Amino acid sequence: MIRRRNLLHALPGLLAAPALLRPSDARAQEVTLRMHHFLPPIGNVPRYFLTPWARKVEKESDNRIKVQVFPSMQLGGAPAQLYDQARDGVADLIWTLPGYTPNRFPRLEAFELPFVADSRASVNSRALQAFAEQHLAEELREVHPIAVWAHDGGLIHANRAVATMEDLRGLKLRFPTRLAGEALRALGAAPIGMPVPQVPEALSQRVLDGAVVPWEVVPSIKLHELVRFHTAIPGTPTFYSATNILAMNRAKYESMPAELRKVIDDNSGMPAALAAAAPYDDQARVVEEMVRRRGNQISAITEAEKKRWMEATQPVIDSWLNSMKDKNIDGAALLASARALIAQHASAAG
Repeated sequence: MIRRRNLLHALPGLLAAPALLRPSDARAQEVTLRMHHFLPPIGNVPRYFLTPWARKVEKESDNRIKVQVFPSMQLGGAPAQLYDQARDGVADLIWTLPGYTPNRFPRLEAFELPFVADSRASVNSRALQAFAEQHLAEELREVHPIAVWAHDGGLIHANRAVATMEDLRGLKLRFPTRLAGEALRALGAAPIGMPVPQVPEALSQRVLDGAVVPWEVVPSIKLHELVRFHTAIPGTPTFYSATNILAMNRAKYESMPAELRKVIDDNSGMPAALAAAAPYDDQARVVEEMVRRRGNQISAITEAEKKRWMEATQPVIDSWLNSMKDKNIDGAALLASARALIAQHASAAG
């Protein structure tokens, strides 16, 4: 009887035990996110944006969110498949260039047209993030966008000097986006499209004579060791910029507890776009100086030559506007919006 009475006295405490455990169970609930991208971890964007972003999210969630970073396509596939990997849940987070899948993001291309973008990544990224919030909800509906951004002005890195359109004639140059490729063709070059990780091998095998990329990318693919001539397009607007996106699987985002979604939200949008832009503007000066010390030749086309390039590439813009009409998209309004946002943020930046 004594043992039975003791057991009966103990039962309320035992029944209450699950309730006592619930707060710690909820507190212990964790979410692991797999981030996938195409560059090695030493690349400036992974080093100065993606990894710090992941660690910041972990810290602000009190480590309830874990972000595992898989660089260099370690989860398989090709860079052009990254967006679909986020859509399909192969990865939870991806960084990619929409330009790797031509014609899939027509509205986004407004920022990739020749001589539209600013020469600074911070300006382009502010403008593009604002543009995305106004115009791209439908275009990016298959994923949960974290941020979109665009880099600073790209340069022509080649195995011979480029000062005029005539110097570009027949030059086999890697291009990053469909419209950059069309612009190079209009200037007389022989453009070849490929993801940036393939550039070193293509240069070594003489498939390419050079590549069009911003300074920031140069060290991660050792481009300065493969070519000796680097040509900038001065001022704003610059020859081209490529758009970027950090995106999350929509179902994964929506399945997270509200307090963890808030951590993601707090590190999305304009703050994330500006953090992503910083490595381009900051590292451009560092990389340029490194290349100069190496003894490579760095030059810029003249303003008069730039005017020739702008006139030669105007048909690329005209063709894009016509193609937007075929898609029942008001391309002229999108281009006007892109230019206005770039001008607005350029003026604010001084």
